Amino acid sequence: MGSIAKIHDMLVSKECSCTELTKCYLSEIEASNGELNAYVNVTGDEALRAAKLVDDKIAAGEEIGMLEGVPMTLKDNMSTKGIETTCCSKILTGYKPIFDATVWEILKAQNAVMLGKTNMDEFAMGSSCENSYFGGAANPFNTNHVAGGSSGGVSSAVGANIAAYGLGSDTGGSIRQPASFCGVVGLKPTYGAVSRYGLIAYASSLDQIGPITKSVEDAAIVFDAISKPDKRDSTSKGSAGETYSSLNNDIKGMKIGIAREYLDGVCDDVREAVLEAAKVYESLGAEIVYFDLPILKFALPVYYIIACAEASSNLGRYDGIRYGYKTEHYTGTHDMICRTRSEGFGEEVKRRILLGTYVLSAGYYDAYYKKAQNLRGTIIQAFNKAFEACDVILAPTVPMTAFEKGHATSDPIETYLTDICTVPVNIAGLPGVSVPCGFNAKGMPIGMQLIGKSFGEATILNAAYQYQQAAPEKFMDTKWGVKL
Repeated sequence: MGSIAKIHDMLVSKECSCTELTKCYLSEIEASNGELNAYVNVTGDEALRAAKLVDDKIAAGEEIGMLEGVPMTLKDNMSTKGIETTCCSKILTGYKPIFDATVWEILKAQNAVMLGKTNMDEFAMGSSCENSYFGGAANPFNTNHVAGGSSGGVSSAVGANIAAYGLGSDTGGSIRQPASFCGVVGLKPTYGAVSRYGLIAYASSLDQIGPITKSVEDAAIVFDAISKPDKRDSTSKGSAGETYSSLNNDIKGMKIGIAREYLDGVCDDVREAVLEAAKVYESLGAEIVYFDLPILKFALPVYYIIACAEASSNLGRYDGIRYGYKTEHYTGTHDMICRTRSEGFGEEVKRRILLGTYVLSAGYYDAYYKKAQNLRGTIIQAFNKAFEACDVILAPTVPMTAFEKGHATSDPIETYLTDICTVPVNIAGLPGVSVPCGFNAKGMPIGMQLIGKSFGEATILNAAYQYQQAAPEKFMDTKWGVKL
């Protein structure tokens, strides 16, 4: 069983108290976060308060839920009432929300122990976590390499065992890509399965919250907990049903599709690991089906046009007047807003705001934004057609393993290409899960991605679980953190 079930059993059997366990995690964070930089805000007092509530329930002989007392973390773009939430941007320094994000409201009601807020690319814009105002998170397998982005802090913390699980957000691969880099499991749910209320928006039609965990079982447990309908998010529908209970379903006869285009331009070691995983599925009785998906070549430009356009609109609210950073020297209101935004936003965020404003401007709207939206519909139709021939699609999560620090800042366009395997899932609003499937010659993790039909989380998680059971050696632990 996964670490969440193990922690639950330890607490119920009184092998240790929740307070002792929480102090152990906090101690490990203090020891290793200097090198990993996974956490940007450690909330020790909040964590210990929640731990005491759990201990009191156990002492009174009350039953506790599966997630009660389990130490976890949130990406720093999810609102936490009274706790600083910065999106790792200078422009939101000092901002403390007056409400909780729905996902945190759900988990807090279940006495989840939040250890802190974790590092990320500023406003979730990046693929390395190096765009963070606080500096990037390091990879737990090799700290000279990046953790990935934008949910790099969550993946680093979970990979380093200084959080049992965490919640990240995925706009174009920001859960799956860092999960792949850090050798953990990352689930991007169907658009609308998890409420976005309280998630500080990057691109509203693409953003989705999901779990980052050590195992597939843990991903299913957390997803089942947070995938509830929410009236405060008009796109929220909740899940199609529980996923944890369907993890042990036989996959004999399941058709697993591989689009040839997903293997184009992928590093040899990644391609080999994914094809090796396909052989594992064949040994379990699944059928591998190869097919063409030529529309994939348009996914990256479509994504960056739509995402940047929505970011341009969403980030217009940061003006220094209502909350967050405000420039010290200015001559009038217009000058104050210009200076605040110029000083408060990082280079990558400014680059995407400018690109988004450009594609929405008069004269360019039809040529770029409207065309991208039309192509989005074509991509959705292409996936629907593909699922007529297969049950799930198997693909690399990222074309390469985690690169060394500094690489992303030297060539931002090349870094955008790391999203090529993940963005189609967001464009189509489909669920996708990244699971470890091997290591390269330097011992860095490789991730594979299972993509499902809309609201098909139970199917892809079951397929991922069957692989985990058949190839447990791919789910390696690191030298870091709490050992249960």
